[in-house]
Order: sequence, then C-alpha cells, then structure tokens
Amino acid sequence: MQLLVSAATAADAAAALDGGADIVDAKDPAAGALGAVTPHTFANIIAAVAGARPVTAALGDAGSPASVEADARMFAALGATLVKVGLSRTTTVAEAHAIAASAVLGAHGAGVVLVAYADVPHAAVTPIALLDVASASGAAGVLLDTADKRGPRLTELTTLAWLTEWTALAHRRSLSVALAGRLRAEDLPIVRRCGADVAGVRGAACEGGRSGCIVAANVRGLRAACRTAGDLVARS
Repeated sequence: MQLLVSAATAADAAAALDGGADIVDAKDPAAGALGAVTPHTFANIIAAVAGARPVTAALGDAGSPASVEADARMFAALGATLVKVGLSRTTTVAEAHAIAASAVLGAHGAGVVLVAYADVPHAAVTPIALLDVASASGAAGVLLDTADKRGPRLTELTTLAWLTEWTALAHRRSLSVALAGRLRAEDLPIVRRCGADVAGVRGAACEGGRSGCIVAANVRGLRAACRTAGDLVARS
C-alpha cells in the first residue's frame, strides 16, 4: 500500500518527500475536499519533487466536460502523473460519463482518478456507480473520500467488510483504489486490510490539522504505520 500526502505548497511537498511519501498530491485544502492549486503553485510543487516521486493533481469537482478537459490537459502538461476529478456536482450518471470521458481525453498521457464521497449519500454517482463510470471511461482508478473535513472519518462512515467488497469490485474492473477521508495512523491497517492500493492523507501529516503545514516527522510516522499495517496483514 502506498502513502499519498496532499501538499498545498512547494514547502509541503518537500516535507512530504523528506518524510517518505510514496506519492505527492497537489491540493488546496482551503478550496474544499478536492480543491485545485493554481498552475503556478503546481509548477513549484513539481520543481520541489524534482521527479523523485509521482505527483498527482486534484482538479476539484467538475462543472462541465469542457472545463474538466481543459484543466486535465493543463495539469498533465505541467507534469501531473494522475489527475483527480470529483463527480459530486453531476446530476445524472450520464453527465458523469461525459465528464469522465472528457477528463480522460484531456489528460492524454496522464491517468485519471474519479472521486466519490462516502458522506454524500444522495449524490447521483454513488461509490458503486463510480466503478461503472470509471471502467467505461478508461480511468486509471477511483478514490473514495469524504467531502466534509470536519465530519466523520471514512472508517467511521463505512465498515471493513463494505470497503473490502468495494475494493474487490474495483480491482475486478482493473481499477486502482485509493481511500482517503480524514485518515489517521490508526486507520491505515483498515485501509491495508481491505486491499486498497493507496491511502491518502492531509491533516494527519500536518502540524495543526489540514490547514497547517506538513511536517516530515508526521509523514514518517504515517509511513511507519503503513509498514506495520502490511506486517499485520501478512501475519493474518
């Protein structure tokens, strides 16, 4: 299981890298659960990582096929390995399919990860529907997150059994699986046990919560928790 750490600045990215993050994600926590950084900030994050790790980019919750295609193209051109696209603003599954296809078209060379939220129960695209949309569009993977970063954690909203089944369904569709949503070190064994490929964190890596700055020592602790989680799964 890989550890993804969301960085808001180049300094955040450097600390995430120093702490041993497997993936550095560019995200503006002040702009929501999936807030996009500016192109200038993203270029600085790319420079700080300097090719040492993959860098992903959150694009926000897509408003239209045209806008997400343009955003995906821009961030891919700047060096994103993957772009993450939320679908919570879509009102129908058909609209979600159109947005996903446009994101894949725009990314052209970078992968696309489609995002659903466990705490938005009445969304048009449920976590299960997300798998069909991602598979049909040619997306690289899916992310299950939480929209409310002051609310319950992902592990409080779902069960291990449900997460395990959802992850298995995604893997059967050849989709990679990332889980996020206010995850702490104690949640990482659950993420690992359900078979997810990536655990995403922001607040747990920061001093002062998700609006603070990433601290390398916090990232090291989370990296150690990932290794411990792997040992526990191997012995079970």
